[in-house]
Amino acid sequence: MKRSWPLFVVLNLALVPLTLSERLQESPRIRAERLRARLEALGEIGRTPEGGVSRPAFSDSDIRGRNYVIGLMKESGLEVRTDPAGNIIGRRAGKDKDAPPIAIGSHLDTVPNGGKYDGALGVIAALECVQALEEGGFETRHPLEVVIFVDEEGGLIGSRGMIGELDGKTLDHVSQSGKTVREGITALGGNPDHPEGARRAKRDIAAYLELHIEQGGILDSRKIPIGIVEGIVGIARWDVTIEGSANHAGTTPMDQRRDALLAAARLILEANRIVTEEPGSQVGTVGRIQAEPGAVNVIPGKVDMSLELRDISMDKVRSLFSRIRAEGQRVERETNTGISFTAIEETPPTSTDARLRDLIRESAADLGLSSLDLPSGAGHDGQSVARIAPIAMIFIPSVGGISHSPKEFSRPEDIADGTRVLLRTLLKVDGANLDNP
Repeated sequence: MKRSWPLFVVLNLALVPLTLSERLQESPRIRAERLRARLEALGEIGRTPEGGVSRPAFSDSDIRGRNYVIGLMKESGLEVRTDPAGNIIGRRAGKDKDAPPIAIGSHLDTVPNGGKYDGALGVIAALECVQALEEGGFETRHPLEVVIFVDEEGGLIGSRGMIGELDGKTLDHVSQSGKTVREGITALGGNPDHPEGARRAKRDIAAYLELHIEQGGILDSRKIPIGIVEGIVGIARWDVTIEGSANHAGTTPMDQRRDALLAAARLILEANRIVTEEPGSQVGTVGRIQAEPGAVNVIPGKVDMSLELRDISMDKVRSLFSRIRAEGQRVERETNTGISFTAIEETPPTSTDARLRDLIRESAADLGLSSLDLPSGAGHDGQSVARIAPIAMIFIPSVGGISHSPKEFSRPEDIADGTRVLLRTLLKVDGANLDNP
């Protein structure tokens, strides 16, 4: 027998707040085709003949990309502004006016002839989450902010502005567009003369979430759809100088040579061996090398080259460097050359928030998706934001591990799955008590 309920009971039941589980069960749905179409449309802005994207910060193509996305933000019901650092911020009100916002987003600028997913994916996915909430009539407790950071590729300019670290030297630096950072921010409607206006204090943001392509091949090779970033690696760089003796290539016997390039080659091989044989996810690179005098009939008397080491642990980076320097001393003796290392930069690693990682893991599992914890070997704006708020990043596979290239590609189904995990995690964060860590 079908049971009928009095009208007043039905109305009262409708007023009972949904539990987090019920809210997630009724959570709005993302539209995969809209995601794909918007990423394709954005990829046409700054498209290169090779099929890549050139949208350097402050360039005409960057401005066109920003205008396109601002239009989408307004279409999604966001209140849009440009902060003094040039960041675009779209805000959606929440039920609790006093709650700090949950921020989601990424960046729009690219490297020259780069790909159409790096950064852009995080922006378009964030907008899809907001639009899905709007279309579903879903109200969050926290306000939401979609943040599009300016000039990520040029040195995390926008996120550094958000934590109050834009100094005069940085603002006067000439960017890839040919404009100084100061000129570029002004052209975007920012106010570089008063960058302090972009600064956010600790706890001004409840959490920052970003969806990004992995830019490596781990997820793709293991066929795992979701990566949970455990941290952003630390980076240390050195200038390395090898001093030998330039001499005639035809008249100098092999056993009397002080060949700086030969010493450099041996040092590079030793560095590669040391980094490779150590267990872990660390990487080491010699990306620049120049031999002098650079003539075919002269033994190189001097070599300048770079050395870069990256790992989630700076202790490991320092340990690897200590071993490489010791091998350098051996190469010095055996090649009768001099090798010196000059430290030029050290960026500490950034850990993501363990509570947020757990929520991402739960969200992926809820959706039937496997996940893997892994480090980010590339820098991201999150490492700046982590100074003022808990952060987390979700990775999806990059096919073949390719990034910063016209061949950069992520499958539509992986993009859709990553966005679903982002939306579900956002709702879990909204229902969690993260405001007072």
